Amino acid sequence: MKRTHLLVLGVYLLSSCRAEEGLNFPTYDGKDRVVSLSEKNFKQILKKYDLLCLYYHEPVSSDKVAQKQFQLKEIVLELVAQVLEHKDIGFVMVDAKKEAKLAKKLDYKAFEEAAEHFQPYIKFFATFDKGVAKKLSLKMNEVDFYEPFMNEPIAIPNKPYTEQELVEFVKEHQRPTLRRLRPEDMFETWEDDLNGIHIVAFAERSDPDGYEFLEILKQVARDNTDNPDLSLVWIDPDDFPLLVPYWEKTFKIDLFKPQIGVVNVTDADSVWMEILDDDDLPTAEELEDWIEDVLSGKINTEDDDNEDEEDDDDDDDEDDDNSDEEDNEDSDDDE
Repeated sequence: MKRTHLLVLGVYLLSSCRAEEGLNFPTYDGKDRVVSLSEKNFKQILKKYDLLCLYYHEPVSSDKVAQKQFQLKEIVLELVAQVLEHKDIGFVMVDAKKEAKLAKKLDYKAFEEAAEHFQPYIKFFATFDKGVAKKLSLKMNEVDFYEPFMNEPIAIPNKPYTEQELVEFVKEHQRPTLRRLRPEDMFETWEDDLNGIHIVAFAERSDPDGYEFLEILKQVARDNTDNPDLSLVWIDPDDFPLLVPYWEKTFKIDLFKPQIGVVNVTDADSVWMEILDDDDLPTAEELEDWIEDVLSGKINTEDDDNEDEEDDDDDDDEDDDNSDEEDNEDSDDDE
């Protein structure tokens, strides 16, 4: 579609040049500016321009009509290159067959098609600005994977990439160590549990204690980012004001202060870390120790179920004892 729009725009400009002379539309001056890109001149051309626009095309057949159409496309590109020359924007053509190796090296199609697999939950960005790429330490045709809250990205290896390679890499790394529950993908996040549980942290970013607690969570996540069994879900109550009363009732916690706990996704049973004082939040080390106990099974929601069952049994025993006493009293009265 991009090629079609470019062609239509060019034809419109060329035809208008003759019909509307008073509007001073540009006309092609006959100078060749569009270059056929090859492995040999690639680096030289890349250094010459701030922005490089590439036009991929299949080999032109010997058919006269096809050759005429191709020549028209060349004229369109030449005119656009002429108009944008002062902005250091260059235009090149790449023969997909003749320069197959180069075409594969420069092709962003794999990136675009891989992105379609994960929209809108994982965002894909591409930059063609040298300054932006330099600031991101991004190399030519390299794809970097940024995990939420991590300081450094992961460079996806083995470029040039195929669509399948990119998809497989993202699927392998798409569960972050720390992720924020967002309204737009809250169900997908909640369904992506580990062994039937989520380690959930509530913290208001706008609250000083919540902000401090979130920074501690980030530190723990960064220190343990290589642990495939660790996945923390951060929920900012401000994002879900209507759900706060439900969560407080279900989990029996106060969401006006930071909380972290383990939640069973099947029955919503939960166990929460005891934070006695808002002014004395757990350190990163204390938080890591608690999380290790969760991952090892030392802390789990089933223990809470067993305690409830024992309490129920005790209540049943007391009811039985009370029933026996009442029966005995009734027997005494009958005598």
